[in-house]
Amino acid sequence: MFITFEGPEGCGKSTHSQLLKTYLENKGLVVVQTREPGGTPLGVKLRAILLEKSGPIDQLAEASLFFADRAEHVAGVILPALKSGKCVICDRFLDSTLAYQIGGRGLPEDLIRFMNMEASFGVRPDLTFLLDIPPEVGLERAKNKGAADRFEREGMAFHTRVREKYLALAADDPERIKLFPFENLPIDLVQTKIRSIVDEKFGN
Repeated sequence: MFITFEGPEGCGKSTHSQLLKTYLENKGLVVVQTREPGGTPLGVKLRAILLEKSGPIDQLAEASLFFADRAEHVAGVILPALKSGKCVICDRFLDSTLAYQIGGRGLPEDLIRFMNMEASFGVRPDLTFLLDIPPEVGLERAKNKGAADRFEREGMAFHTRVREKYLALAADDPERIKLFPFENLPIDLVQTKIRSIVDEKFGN
């Protein structure tokens, strides 16, 4: 199975990725937990450029770096794991690119969707959890974790567009993308719902 976690800044993706990994491993499954950008040695270098670079990056150049990370990640980590029968849990994947590059940056949808398909070699998640959160709440959470990265420093209008695109993606593909509307629920309650959906989907 290939499961992804998506959402705006500060939504709790990484926390729930780790909790689900532990849950599935306790059921006897072999799980590869990874992330984008940064799931490969090359990806770590690209992540540093994309998130830590203080100066501006051309929007098309930025998207191209994400696609380079994606191609290396799918070819070197995700596909080999899936072919060997392992479960893959990924923090951000295709939908992040659509939300941030189309919604946030305003790049042409046809271009980004085409490059998404090419860079992922046609691989799509079996199940995606979209953890929604208002930008002002998510950015405050992210700020409390340390210095803001290049995306967290973007203005509120950017983050509002990202969130709106995420919600549109969920509305267009409700079978794959399971939307968790922002309710400020305890982590364990959200995780229980996530596990229930996974068990129902994959018959675990």
